[in-house]
Amino acid sequence: MSVETENKAEGEPIIGPSSEDHPLYPEIVEACRTVYDPEIPVNIYDLGLVYRIAIDEESAVTIDMTLTAPGCPVAGEMPGWLAEAVEPLPGVKHVDVNLVWDPPWTMDKLSDEARLELGFM
Repeated sequence: MSVETENKAEGEPIIGPSSEDHPLYPEIVEACRTVYDPEIPVNIYDLGLVYRIAIDEESAVTIDMTLTAPGCPVAGEMPGWLAEAVEPLPGVKHVDVNLVWDPPWTMDKLSDEARLELGFM
């Protein structure tokens, strides 16, 4: 599955909303925080690499994520690391991780925790 961006109407979000009201959402976020970019000492969630966590009515999870740069040396591995962190959670039926490039990652996506860790605050 991939995220379509070419057919979006002007003003429509490129990435859909996360399922923040789902009971599994907080646990999935915490699982995302266990995955680190090996070149940056901050987890991928606080780096702002996780764009969307969608959980359907059967508790199948779809995560849209990006990387800090298309040439990231772990581009082929990081989505698998994320799926491996989330799939064992009780109640999660299946995990699909989509690597997306639009919108591109920028440093403004860093959480306050990441900014502090990286010395930007």
